[in-house]
Amino acid sequence: MNLFLLFFLLLQLQNLHSSLSLSSDGLSLLALKSAVDSSPDSSTAFSDWNEDDDHPCNWSGISCMNISSSSEPRVVGIAISGKNLRGYIPSELGTLIFLRRLNLHGNKFYGSIPLQLFNATSLHSIFLYNNNLSGSLSPSICQLPRLQNLDLSQNTFSGSLSSDLGNCKQLQRLILARNKFSGEISTGIWSKLEDLVQLDLSANQFNGSIPKDLGELKSLSGTLNLSFNQFSGEIPKSLSKLQVTVSFDLRNNNLTGEIPQTGAFLNQGPTAFLNNPTLCGFPLQKSCQDITSPKSPSENQNHSSRENKNGDSKKGLKPGLIILISLADAAGVAFLGMVIVYVYWKNKDSEACSCTGKSKLGGNLTNSSNICSFCVCLNGFPSNESENESEKGERTSGEGDLVAIDKGFSFELDELLRASAYVLGKSGLGIVYKVVLGNGIPVAVRRLGEGGGQRYKEFAAEIQAIGRVKHPNIVKLRAYYWAPDEKLLICDFISNGNLATALKGRPGQTTSSLSWSTRLRIAKGTAHGLAYLHECSPRKFVHGDLKPSNILIDNEFHPYISDFGLNRLISITGSDPSSSGGFIGGALPYIKPAVQSEKTNYYNAPEARIPGSRPTQKWDVYSFGVVLLELLTGKSPEFSPPTTSTSTEVSDLVRWVRKGFEQESPLSDMVDVMLLQEVHAKKEVLAVFHLALACTEPDPEVRPRMKNVCESLDRIGT
Repeated sequence: MNLFLLFFLLLQLQNLHSSLSLSSDGLSLLALKSAVDSSPDSSTAFSDWNEDDDHPCNWSGISCMNISSSSEPRVVGIAISGKNLRGYIPSELGTLIFLRRLNLHGNKFYGSIPLQLFNATSLHSIFLYNNNLSGSLSPSICQLPRLQNLDLSQNTFSGSLSSDLGNCKQLQRLILARNKFSGEISTGIWSKLEDLVQLDLSANQFNGSIPKDLGELKSLSGTLNLSFNQFSGEIPKSLSKLQVTVSFDLRNNNLTGEIPQTGAFLNQGPTAFLNNPTLCGFPLQKSCQDITSPKSPSENQNHSSRENKNGDSKKGLKPGLIILISLADAAGVAFLGMVIVYVYWKNKDSEACSCTGKSKLGGNLTNSSNICSFCVCLNGFPSNESENESEKGERTSGEGDLVAIDKGFSFELDELLRASAYVLGKSGLGIVYKVVLGNGIPVAVRRLGEGGGQRYKEFAAEIQAIGRVKHPNIVKLRAYYWAPDEKLLICDFISNGNLATALKGRPGQTTSSLSWSTRLRIAKGTAHGLAYLHECSPRKFVHGDLKPSNILIDNEFHPYISDFGLNRLISITGSDPSSSGGFIGGALPYIKPAVQSEKTNYYNAPEARIPGSRPTQKWDVYSFGVVLLELLTGKSPEFSPPTTSTSTEVSDLVRWVRKGFEQESPLSDMVDVMLLQEVHAKKEVLAVFHLALACTEPDPEVRPRMKNVCESLDRIGT
């Protein structure tokens, strides 16, 4: 009996020794495993969390670091996100004194944040968004002296914001969106947060006035999001002191009065202020006079009587002046009529009618009949007012017209048709040829298709708008050819290919040789061109399909945006522009194998992937953000990181980079290996990463305008 008891004690001592072999950090982590309800998801997430290990550094989701050469590795990161885990956050995590990053987002954790967690004083990033957590935001959180990133969005936290939040002096990102926080936000918090770059308090129940000291957030960039709350009163003018790159989102509140017209307010669009019924002034299309209280009937009567006392002379012009103006008008009309008659008879007597002879490009403007009607031409475009029904018929039959847009660009139609050509590329937007004219000047000719013979006016009007776009970072349209069976666009030929080829490397190269300064120059030039299309072009164009393959570069790596406006032109022609028919002299013998149609467009914004959606400028902002990420990482947007045995998650480039920043992965893990040699550019690279993430925000309203993106890029590297 005693022998059996001794054997039992020895067995227990052996088990105790086995459990004590795990480090103290590992024992604290086992409390997290125990706090999670049993389920297939939890079994998968903790499948390799073995209590017989010496330390937890090989467990899924755990990062460790050797704090000193003599000590064991310590836990510095917990990243168990998107696993659908249900449970609570155990207080034992507060014993991980070297823990820096806690990332449990995208699960179903419930309950409050234990106060003991704030004993882990090395914590600088807490990502708990998209869970079922509740309770208040304890002021004790500022006991974390290094806290930089706090994201508690998409939970059910409640209560008010304590003024002690200002003690989180190192805070850079505070995201509390989509909770149940309420009450007024006191002043005195924000002036202390000198490093705060992102603030999102949207979709809560905050009320009262907007704190004036929000204007003291000197480091704030991106979006100040206070939307979908119950803020009231006037917008503080102090917000004008924020950086001009900051975008406001004050939608769906109860704000009143006039929108300030200084500083950062001058760069805001109307969407920033929507659904505030008594808010007025630019950029809203609501005058502040429209919402002022109307005058009483007695005031209106007194005002009317005062006008009557001033006499009837102010109500209209004197009869003598009216007669004089009428005579002047009649004389002007008579003179104009004489000029028209003179020009008409002069053209009729001339053997070389300006409408039937050779155009300055060498194209026949009419077909066989010598019709000398009175034509008015504006910059090579027939005037809509001067084209009658018979002329419309002429446009839909015969050989067609070659029309110059740039007056300084001249060549004969026959010269174009005889020139040798070869295919540069083929896509859903048509075949593009390189054509070398007789004078040695190369041009790019895009074939749009064969249809749309009855829609010349519409086609010409669209071309006219595109032709007015003149910017050093946009490919210039020089001329176009119109015929019932052929539509061609003649543009400048850009000599060094496109950005997609430059990033992937030339033939014989395994990687790109683009330096950081070159990539930054390409990014800045592209941003300037896109901002011009959005803000300054005649129709405030939306490109709708921005990607590296239509960002052309010359021998000095100067970027040119191409292919804008083509979708509208192709819809007018109503045919397949990539069909094999058509003609360009000498093209067919030199045709190279057509480039395969491109894969799914990963440059499209999420909302652009919804069938039937209409392009917006925020589409372009997202696409530009993806281009920036490709310049930074050297990876294509459909890039998917290798999956592990415990994870089947596949992510595109945008989500991969965003996840890397959330987990604070080393910059060297994300940036293109070619850029690692340029150590001096680390701060610039990091700044462009943050700008790219702002451009690729899932919510289009949160993305900045291209104008603001342009200004931010210009400040980088100067």
